[in-house]
Order: sequence, then C-alpha cells, then structure tokens
Amino acid sequence: MATTATKQTSSGGARVKLQQFGRMLSGMVLPNIGAFIAWGLITALFIPTGWIPNASLAALVGPMITYLLPLLIGYTGGTMVHGKRGGVIGATVTMGVIVGTTVPMFLGAMIVGPLSAWILMQFDKAVEGKIKAGFEMLVNNFSLGIIGGALSIGALKGIGPVIQGLTNVLSDGVQVLVDHNLLPLINIIIEPAKVLFLNNAINQGILSPIALGEASKVGKSILFMLESNPGPGLGILLAYWLVGRGSAKSSAPGAIIIHFLGGIHEIYFPYILMNPRLILAVIGGGVSGTFTFQLLGAGLVASPSPGSIFAYFAMTPKGGYLPMLSGVVVATVVSFLLASVLLKTVRKNDEEEMDLEAAAAKVKDMKTAGTAAQTAATSPIIAANVRNKADVNKIVFACDAGMGSSAMGASVLRKKLQAAGINITVVNSAVSEIPADADIVVTQKTLTDRAIANSPNAEHISIDNFLKSPKYDELVERLK
Repeated sequence: MATTATKQTSSGGARVKLQQFGRMLSGMVLPNIGAFIAWGLITALFIPTGWIPNASLAALVGPMITYLLPLLIGYTGGTMVHGKRGGVIGATVTMGVIVGTTVPMFLGAMIVGPLSAWILMQFDKAVEGKIKAGFEMLVNNFSLGIIGGALSIGALKGIGPVIQGLTNVLSDGVQVLVDHNLLPLINIIIEPAKVLFLNNAINQGILSPIALGEASKVGKSILFMLESNPGPGLGILLAYWLVGRGSAKSSAPGAIIIHFLGGIHEIYFPYILMNPRLILAVIGGGVSGTFTFQLLGAGLVASPSPGSIFAYFAMTPKGGYLPMLSGVVVATVVSFLLASVLLKTVRKNDEEEMDLEAAAAKVKDMKTAGTAAQTAATSPIIAANVRNKADVNKIVFACDAGMGSSAMGASVLRKKLQAAGINITVVNSAVSEIPADADIVVTQKTLTDRAIANSPNAEHISIDNFLKSPKYDELVERLK
C-alpha cells in the first residue's frame, strides 16, 4: 500500500510539473492572442491572394510576424518570471534571436524570454541589500543593459541559429507526416492530452509557433486546426443530448452553445471523464477531421482562439470555407456516432442515472495521480481556511489559462450571488496569477494543488464542471 501511494504521489507530482510547464508555454502566447488575430486578419484581407488585396496595407504582414509577435512573446515570458524588468530584458534578448535567423522566432522567444529574465533575477537577488543608497537606479539600469546586451549577442550568434535549426527540423517532420498522409495520427495523442487539460500547452505552446512559420510562407496552415477543431467535442455533447441519461443529458445543450459557439472546449472534458471509453470517440473524430482537412487542403491564417466556429470563419482564407466546414462536420459526425454507440452499450446499472458531477468526480479520482496522498495533504489547508460570510470580499475562479472555463464559472456564480442579493466580487484568473486578496479560490480538481501553492491563505473549493456544480448553491447559502 505504501509503495502504491508513493508511486501515485510521484506520478501526481509529475502531472503537476507537466501542467506548470504547459502553463508557461501557453502563458506566453495567450495574452497576445489579440495581436496574432490582428496579424491573421490583415494577412487574410490584404495579401495578394486575400479578400481585398492591397500592397500598401499588406506591408504590415512581414514586420508583424518577424518582429512584433516574437517580441511580445519574449516580453510576456520575461514578465512571468521577473516582472517588468524581466519583460524588458526578455524583449531585448529576443531581438538577438530575431536578427540571428531568417524564420519567425516564436520558439526562440519562448526560450530566451524567460531564460534571460531568470538570469537577471539571479543577479538582482545577489546584489539585494548591498547597493549604497542613491545608486539603486544606476545599478538597476546598467545591470539590465549590460546583461541584456551580452545575452542579446549570445542569442544572435549562438541561440538563434540553433533555434532556426530546431524549427527547420520540426517543420520538416511535419512535412514528412503531410507527404505520407500521416498527419491525422497526431490526434491519437492530442485528444487524450486535451482531456487532461493540456489543450492550451499543445495548441499555443507547440503547434501555433510552427504553424505561424508555415502560414507566413504559404498563407495558411493546417496545424492551427489539429487541436482547435470543435467537431470532436460537439459530437460528444450531441450524443449525450440525444442518447444520454440524467443530468448529463439535460446539461448538454447549454454545453454545446458554450463549446461550439463560445469556443471553450474545457466544457466537454467532464463528459468524457465520467465515461472514459468516450476518448475513443474524440480520437476517431479528431483523426477523421484532420484527414478531411488534409484531403481538401484546408488551413487557417492564424490561431482560432478560442476554438469557436466563429473564430474558424474569421481565420479561414479566401476560398477555404468548404474544406474547413467539411473537416468540422466529418469530425462531429464520426465523434457523435462512436459516442452514441458507446453510450448505448453502457450497462444501466453502471450508470444508474448518475449525476454528472458525481460521475466526473469518481473518474477524476481514479485518473488523477496521487489522490490519496494529495487529499491528505491538502484537506487540512482547505478546512483550516474556511471563510465566514464577513470575511469574504473576493471569490476567484482560476483555470489554466485564466480566460475560458474560469470566466464561464465566474459568470455562473456571479449570477447566483446577485439573485440571492449578495454583493461579493467574483473574478477569474490564471491559476499561476491568483490575486493576493482572494478570499475563496475555485478551481477544477486537477489544478487545486497548484492553486493552493500559489494562494495558501485562501479557502479552496475543488469542482469538476464550471458550468454546473452543487457547490455553487452550497456556497451561496453559506454567504447569505
């Protein structure tokens, strides 16, 4: 038993570290998605093959992808590590990798931005308290300038060429998969990883940087569509709506709107976790959708974030709507048919009209590593920090990226509190950026450990489904 618990704890720690790494990658891209969309729209409209070709306006395309977007990533990555000073040195050193290569340096910015900020942070720690009064600004400015300048030269001569070589290798690898019609097999890995809340890390941290380089050359990339295709998730939710049972069936229509129109894919993850066999359905939908995209030559000009069908339309180049829609529809149909068969073959005594929340919690407890050891470790913290009504001024919903599912959960609880006449601030944030004045923090179970580490003094509530949880009503009753 002890050995099993130790293995579970170790596995759970690895999972948390993997999520943290994924959060670091996606955290550098997600805050800048608006700039990526701006570049994508300008590209789709004004390049020679765009909707309204305009050579003067198309002149923005090259500088934006070469300089603006990598610099934003480098600045954001540096800020995540060492605040504004980290952001400044991150952007400075990113310029080194930009000049040292001939391809858009998104991967390079993701490396040198946080790395240079970490180096500067170590210097700041080393001289902390040792600078004579009146010389602080001088030391701060010149230390950043000297370290940043040296690292920029190193990035120009060393890191830039290495990253360009790595980028070329990755691009060649993707091209080999495309040439041999093997690209759909990537979805065998992507779909299960998404359900474990690694979707942002996969899309924004891995696929998008490679896809942007391809889009800058040929005007579009299928790689933007591998993880973001809303079809597989839509098929799952349609199957629950039409052939499911219990609360999962009744909540599916609302989830369809949030997923397909709103682009928040996390909403369908609990529906799979309550019946893990359905992972076969989303894999089938993902593989068939990607195969259709590849067969018909589909591609997007930039990342469709969030993965809404509206974002797909906005990012589709001229003449690409039929291939795009075909891939989404095929993925939806295949996922729906497979999920329907799997749901119908579930023995009734296994399901027993099980509530979505209870079923998802049961599966999560089986799938989440180290539950026994981690629960024992975190329960005292949660219990000790339970807040009374008078002590609660701010409730924070936290998710991996701080934009999608947490915003949805915050909206649901905010409406419940307003209906009950309770005036408490409810906001959403990334799990790594929980405000210091948070009194109660609400997270999905897989992120609770990270939330506690980032905000140990708050009360923490773990849920499985941001759209519907009985803990919302319990919290409202407590705060009345």
